[in-house]
Amino acid sequence: MKRSTIYTHTGDKGTTGLIGGTRIDKDDKQLEAYGSIDELNAFIGHLRTFITDEHDKQVLLHIQNKLFSIGSILATDSSRINPETIGIISAEDVKSMEKEIDIIDGGLEPQRSFIIPGGSQASTVAHICRTVCRRAERKIYAFRDEQHPVSKELLEYVNRLSDYFFLLSRKVNIDNNYTEILWDNTCK
Repeated sequence: MKRSTIYTHTGDKGTTGLIGGTRIDKDDKQLEAYGSIDELNAFIGHLRTFITDEHDKQVLLHIQNKLFSIGSILATDSSRINPETIGIISAEDVKSMEKEIDIIDGGLEPQRSFIIPGGSQASTVAHICRTVCRRAERKIYAFRDEQHPVSKELLEYVNRLSDYFFLLSRKVNIDNNYTEILWDNTCK
């Protein structure tokens, strides 16, 4: 019988391996950065199960593939391997995300109040994706420095993603005949 290779025992002492072979502590800022991207990718997979629009499903799948590139870039020991040999996020990727944002935004009524997360299942999960994306962005900023450079395009792409998920949450509520829940700032 073939032995499972899913468990390797190499992380049993609180470290994990980077692309390039270097081992880091499991609470290292670098692992927090790419781990948050991995978490976002999992939530997007969950979101896709609730999306009915085929174009939106394809955009989300494309984003998931881009997030694998981002995770790989962030999981690379840049002192041993150039992260760009693993994956790259380009200015064109940022522009493509901005185009999707503009398409969705063009079909929505202007926002006149803060919107409470909720409504349809798809909208709720899109809001979770938005907040996980914002946390991932903060973790990437906390991790990057001269020793761990992160391209401006990667940072811009992750920033645009959270905007995309916010607008997608609004779109899917409207598509599914849910009324947006507006913040009642008089609530006492």
